[in-house]
Amino acid sequence: MNAHLDKNVQSIVNRCRALLFPDFFAAGREGWQESCRQSLKIELAETVSHCFRSLDRSGDADVIASDFVAALPSLRAKLDMDVRATYNGDPAAETVAEVILCYPGIRAISSYRIAHLLYQAGVPVLPRLITELAHSETGIDIHPAATIGESFAIDHGTGVVIGETAILGNNVKLYQGVTFGAKSFPLDADGNPVKGIPRHPVLEDNVIVYSNATILGRITIGHDAVIGGNIWVTEDVPAGSRVVQSPKKYF
Repeated sequence: MNAHLDKNVQSIVNRCRALLFPDFFAAGREGWQESCRQSLKIELAETVSHCFRSLDRSGDADVIASDFVAALPSLRAKLDMDVRATYNGDPAAETVAEVILCYPGIRAISSYRIAHLLYQAGVPVLPRLITELAHSETGIDIHPAATIGESFAIDHGTGVVIGETAILGNNVKLYQGVTFGAKSFPLDADGNPVKGIPRHPVLEDNVIVYSNATILGRITIGHDAVIGGNIWVTEDVPAGSRVVQSPKKYF
């Protein structure tokens, strides 16, 4: 990433946060929102166009930028549910404002949802730059292509990894150190990994995964299942199950 593009990515994320959480990240001067939307649209279009050109790809950057800005209210509604899930799930959270301003999980989730919109629009490189910026800020690594449902919560968060083809349902909650990775992947005739195939886990609704659990491969964790801490999971888990370590015996 060159310095100019790095600065643009940070600016785009900052403008998005100001529009998504205006009570916390905006200057509040009269008429600022329309000005911010227009500035975001211009800067995003320029950056998207640069990303297309750098990879010799084609795309209408102006349309993508306009559609993105128009989608921000619906994105705000999703993030409101993420914030509420995080607040309700953490007794240490005293206010919603604290969650929005301080919690690395919300910072990473908001960057992911911004990046995912751009990924769905076919923008190359930029979505990954946005999530990698959040990765450097929070220690939470979410690939922009992952599919994540509503009311998503990450408590603490450091060391969380969510791979490209992972699918998470609604009301999923993760703790620090959780990994959704690939168990293995096929190679082509030249010995290179085959791209684009499903290789990460599927989590159904209302799943909780505790700290340092590792879930690998295209397996399904059924709804309302609980995965305990420090567990290695490589097979399907039935709905409503609890997967925990065997209790230690002391003599």
